[in-house]
Amino acid sequence: MSEQQQPELTEEQKQQRDIQWQRECFQNAQKHLAEKGIIPNTVIDKDSRFLAPLCAVWKMKAQNGKTYWVITGQLPTDHVDVVAATSARAVMKHFSYQWQLKADAILANAGHDQSQVQFANLLISRAHGLYDIAENDQLWLNEAS
Repeated sequence: MSEQQQPELTEEQKQQRDIQWQRECFQNAQKHLAEKGIIPNTVIDKDSRFLAPLCAVWKMKAQNGKTYWVITGQLPTDHVDVVAATSARAVMKHFSYQWQLKADAILANAGHDQSQVQFANLLISRAHGLYDIAENDQLWLNEAS
């Protein structure tokens, strides 16, 4: 055997892995908001979406009375005021567009800073992936139109 084979996970193990992933994403979302001076109060579960292990979109109400969308997962954690989008699917497209704009601005000013160029390229890659997820109708079959 040239590669070590991982044993197949049981359904219970997969469920536990997904719960752990969701918990980590939630903690990252809370930490992100706290670093921005926003203290989350409640999660609006019915509007939040999870696509383990890629990304989670949280709709969170903060102690300041405002509501925010927060995206976490295998991408940069980011947030936006709830007025930016009406659904998790729409906010994914919003983040995709915003990250493209941020990447363009970074690349225009990066000069020879390779770390900035790498971050811009990460934003572009994740923006494309987010847009693809948002456009995949199969992932949104249970969403109200």
